[in-house]
Order: sequence, then structure tokens, then C-alpha cells
Amino acid sequence: MKCFEYQVVPAPKKGEKAKGAKTPADRFAVALTVLMNKMGVAGWEYIRADTLPCDERVGLTGSKTVYQHMLVFRRELHAEAVEMLEPSASKKAKTQNAPPILLEPKLSPIPAELFSDSEPDEPEDLKAQPKQANAAAK
Repeated sequence: MKCFEYQVVPAPKKGEKAKGAKTPADRFAVALTVLMNKMGVAGWEYIRADTLPCDERVGLTGSKTVYQHMLVFRRELHAEAVEMLEPSASKKAKTQNAPPILLEPKLSPIPAELFSDSEPDEPEDLKAQPKQANAAAK
């Protein structure tokens, strides 16, 4: 079974200047062509364009619905990546007959100092300083 990963990118909002592209529609087509060719070189296959609602904040408490134009691309996952995501057929056959194994999460020990109610002791040097100051004042 083929497995795919998907990439969704925003459609260009304005056109790009190019030689021979004089109208806004031509410039927009150039921008879209550049984006789609860049994704194609990276191995992504164009699937479709979608317009989806998105709630955006307006002011402090308001919101409005804005529609975003998105382009959907996909590419086939490599065999190694699929094996990491799905167990192989032999592992599936072995695990179908065996009861599921529930593993307890491993917890690291928490240092007891974090739970002590007493305040940390002052260093010996700080305790001795006030006594010395009182002796010098007399």
C-alpha cells in the first residue's frame, strides 16, 4: 500500500514581474508557476487548491472569518519511512495472535530535596559574620 505525506502552502496573493507577463493575470500565473515548480523539484505532486475559513482577531474582543486559499501537495513516503510507521507483515502476524503488551512508562526518581518543607540552611560563613560584627562594636 502506498503511503503519502502532505504539504499545504498558501497560494500566492500577488503576481511576480516577468518578461512577457503584462497583465495581472499573467503575473499571477508566473507566481503560481514558480511556486509549483519549486515544490515539484522537491518531489511534491500538486493535488488541489482549497479555500478554507479562518477566524482572525479584530481589535481586542472581535473576530471575523477570513478565507485562505491553500495549495495541497503530496509525495510518496520512502519504503524505510513506511516501515518505521507500520510494522512489517511478519510482525503483524505475530502480534495478531498474541495479547497486547501494555508497558508502564518509566519514571525517573525525583530528588528528595524538592519536597523538603524546611528552608535551606545558611552557610556557616554568613552565620559567623553577625557575631563578629557585634563583638567589634562592643
